[in-house]
Order: sequence, then C-alpha cells, then structure tokens
Amino acid sequence: MKTITVNIVTPDGPVYDSEVNMVIAKTVTGEMGILLGHIPTVAPLVVGSVRLVSDKHTELVAVSGGFVEIRPDKVTILSPSAETASSIDLARAKEALNRAEQRLQSKQDDIDFKRAELSIKRAMNRINVKEGNI
Repeated sequence: MKTITVNIVTPDGPVYDSEVNMVIAKTVTGEMGILLGHIPTVAPLVVGSVRLVSDKHTELVAVSGGFVEIRPDKVTILSPSAETASSIDLARAKEALNRAEQRLQSKQDDIDFKRAELSIKRAMNRINVKEGNI
C-alpha cells in the first residue's frame, strides 16, 4: 500500500515524523481519514487521538487541538501539545485528571470552569491513548 508522510509538531518541537498508510484525525466536524492523494485541506482539530495506520500496526498520538494541513503527499499536524502513546506517563495523566476534577468540584468563585473542563478532556484523552481506548 502507498504511504504518506506525516509530521506532528508542537511549539516544543517535532513529536512524530514518519511514513504511514493512513492518518485518522478528529476535526471539529468529525473524524477524517487521510490517504495518499487526498485533496488539499486545512481543518481545526479537537482534543483527541490521531491514529497512524501502517501495514504492521497502528500508532496513537494524543493531541490537544490544533490544525491539520493536508497535501496530496504530506500531512502536517500543528498542536499546542502532542504525545505518542509510548511517551505518556499514565500515573501523571491520572493525577492531572484528579486535580482537574477536584478544582471543578470545589465550586470556588475563582475557578475557571472552562479551563478545568478542558484540563479534564486533555487528561482523559492522554489516559485513553495510553490504554488504547480510542
């Protein structure tokens, strides 16, 4: 099967750079499957997983939103943060989830609820990617 080049980049630098058969990303309008020769597109991403499918296996990368730029021979994902499943510290992700849930449940006046909810989404995404629950 033909391959397409994929680059996942954050402000801290590159996270993933390889050739895959298919990229599956979650955009604001739904999941998008990308193969070699896809029409050029730019789409905003939601907090979710990116599946990178090759002949032998599927790799998962947790992204915290951003954008996907698609060209016929290349996919570039720009995200504020991204982690491959193998690099996610599960204990740290669970601690982040607990902290965010406690902030949300504290019901203090100075809590930014949208920020706490986003923290919960990011932590849950990291946990799901690490455990392979996509």
